[in-house]
Amino acid sequence: MTQKLRWGILGCAQIATGSVMPAIQESKTGVIEAVASRGLEKSSKVAAEFGVSKAYGSYEELLADPGIDAVYIPLPNHLHREWVIRAAEAGKHVLCEKPIALSSAEAEEMVAACSKAGVHLAEAYMYRHHPRIAQLREIIARGDIGELRAIRGAFTYNDATDTTNIRFKSAWGGGSLYDVGCYPLSAARLLFDAEPEAVTVQAIFSPEHDNVDMMASGLVEFPGGVSLTFDCGMWAYNRQLLEVLGTEGMIEIPMPFNARFEDADFLVYKGGEVSRFAAAGANPYVEQADHFAAAVNGGKPFAAENDPVLSMRLIEACLDSARRRERVSLT
Repeated sequence: MTQKLRWGILGCAQIATGSVMPAIQESKTGVIEAVASRGLEKSSKVAAEFGVSKAYGSYEELLADPGIDAVYIPLPNHLHREWVIRAAEAGKHVLCEKPIALSSAEAEEMVAACSKAGVHLAEAYMYRHHPRIAQLREIIARGDIGELRAIRGAFTYNDATDTTNIRFKSAWGGGSLYDVGCYPLSAARLLFDAEPEAVTVQAIFSPEHDNVDMMASGLVEFPGGVSLTFDCGMWAYNRQLLEVLGTEGMIEIPMPFNARFEDADFLVYKGGEVSRFAAAGANPYVEQADHFAAAVNGGKPFAAENDPVLSMRLIEACLDSARRRERVSLT
């Protein structure tokens, strides 16, 4: 690459200022050219904090800047569709926070708009870019734990007292499935290397939290009789877990979705013994930025073009199942 990818940050959410912006600055391939917010005061403050030369008081101004190649969108979920499409129409590549949309129909529109504009679109599942994921997939592909039989995943935390949190706004795409359930769902699709056939989900919909799903648990059926069992929540004890069960062994990943350096190890159970694998450590946000730039510059694809659509199809099926209290088929 002769020139670093020039990024514009479309919003000043905490995920942007706390994780993604520092990662782009640390990356080998990117530089932040501009920051935009709904008001110039906020974007100017963030730009000054990060040593960014340009601050805009509207998203439109940033998209009109010809010196920006790609944008990162950390806006609330219900704004993703509009600003991904507008960014694509402005000729910008797009990295959008998860979940990428409120529905698979929205995701289809976004993918189509980016395809038409000839720009790259990716959903920001940063954990997929941690080098540990490649190690796990290699172990599974070699058959070290035999044939896959099941995956179990969990991601919960308790923030229920903060009733002003945007994650508790139903119209804005709030709820635990959108916020953290998407992680074990995404991981199962990745590790099974398949798309699910049906889901059965139960959830707690809380009236005091705008009736979003504050806790959900379910069964996701994949081809061949294998399955993911998962739970997720914003009203439960903080924890993360991912287990991959095979006919000859099992892999346990203690911190599957937020690991960086010292917490990247995982355990393999086989033949009555437990082996600790010292996984390569990394900041997954930095890896994500570099992988995105490589894809933009004609390298290895960041993800399949229709991956965001398939991701949203599964999440909306889970929500549908929880609301109807019925098994929902995806086929």
